[in-house]
This record gives sequence, C-alpha cells and structure tokens, in this order.
Amino acid sequence: MNRQKKVPMRKCVATGEMRPKKELVRIVRSKEGEVSVDLTGKKSGRGAYLSKDKEAVELARKRNILSKQLETQVDDAIYDELNDLIEKESRRS
Repeated sequence: MNRQKKVPMRKCVATGEMRPKKELVRIVRSKEGEVSVDLTGKKSGRGAYLSKDKEAVELARKRNILSKQLETQVDDAIYDELNDLIEKESRRS
C-alpha cells in the first residue's frame, strides 16, 4: 500500500514545458502592482512560473513574456535577480 506522493506540476511561461514545481521559480505581481521573485511559492498575487535556466530567462526577457503574463511592466532588475539566483543554485549543485 505504498502510494507515491503526487508531484505538483507547473508550466514554464517561456518554454511551455510542464515541470515539477520545485524545478521552477515563481514571479509574482502583488495587488499594488509590485513584481518580485517568490522563492517560497506562497506569496499572494498573480504568479508566473519560469524554468531555472538562463535560456528560459533570456527568452522571457527578449519576448517580454513575464510582462504579458503578469499584465504589468517587468523591470530588468527582476531578470537580473533571476539570473543571479540560477547562478547561485548551479554553484551549490
């Protein structure tokens, strides 16, 4: 009677791939319109998931995907923060 735990899946807005939630990073827009990186995945607001790789971040930046998904202007600082986060995680592995 060993049931496997269900792994929550989410879709990357840049690549369109379905991946486990832990492999993605959530970007959230609050009611006030502030856009931030949500490392916990629990902040309230409209969220979009992005794969934790540089190609996905650059694709999202080039095609303005996050701005469209979150329905607000996304600052370049968010993309830089995402790239820094990806670099830190790749160093840990």
